[in-house]
Amino acid sequence: MKAFNKLSAVLLLSAGAFCHQAFADNAVFTSMDDPATAKKPFEGSASAGYLAQTGNTTSSSLSASTNMTWYQTNTALSLWGNAANNSSNDERSSETYNIGGRSRYNLNSADYLFGQASWLSDRFNGYDSRDVLTAGYGRQILSGPVHSLRAEFGPGVRYDDFHDGGHETKALGYGAVSYQWQLTDTTKFIQGVSVLSSFGEDTTLNSETALQVAINAHFALKLGYNVTWNNNPPESAPDRTDTKTTIQLSYSM
Repeated sequence: MKAFNKLSAVLLLSAGAFCHQAFADNAVFTSMDDPATAKKPFEGSASAGYLAQTGNTTSSSLSASTNMTWYQTNTALSLWGNAANNSSNDERSSETYNIGGRSRYNLNSADYLFGQASWLSDRFNGYDSRDVLTAGYGRQILSGPVHSLRAEFGPGVRYDDFHDGGHETKALGYGAVSYQWQLTDTTKFIQGVSVLSSFGEDTTLNSETALQVAINAHFALKLGYNVTWNNNPPESAPDRTDTKTTIQLSYSM
């Protein structure tokens, strides 16, 4: 979200989360928690935010997201979706939509298999749509309760429909690392990094760094910083790096 020099009116609405569990931004990182440690068979979250400015400059930002996960003893299934729109002086400056699904099957207490599929539309970064399908192997290196660390990798395929015309299908390699550190009873540090690479021709790196603080038994505040880097972006989006800073207030039941 871009910073504003003068802010004359701000409306911010955030609602969501049916659990205390932290979820990363699924447009960035999608690794799921271990189903063996799940405390209930279903967990879900939903949030929405709106930011508006009027006066010398008119701008607005709207975002919404949801995440639902079903757990069994050794398996888990997750579905997610999010959308974000920004405009300035009645002109759209960014527009992103993302939906996806993921499954995880535990082979034992440390090793697991996964599969995931996602669809992304981000025309201001050059893609009318980007479809990704990956599968592979993961390992739960640390399982908490203070530190949680897991890594995974596998092959995949990606279909790109470019905003300036044309389309392309590529084989790719996928790798990701997710780390969480429970600093105190109420504060958690989150770091996720994922890489999609078509063997050197096109590499996209995504990162989320976040701090989540529980305000009380029902409310929590999350401050996140997301970075997306592409070494070979489409011609309609020449910048290689995009960053996003978010503040989310969540309500849990």
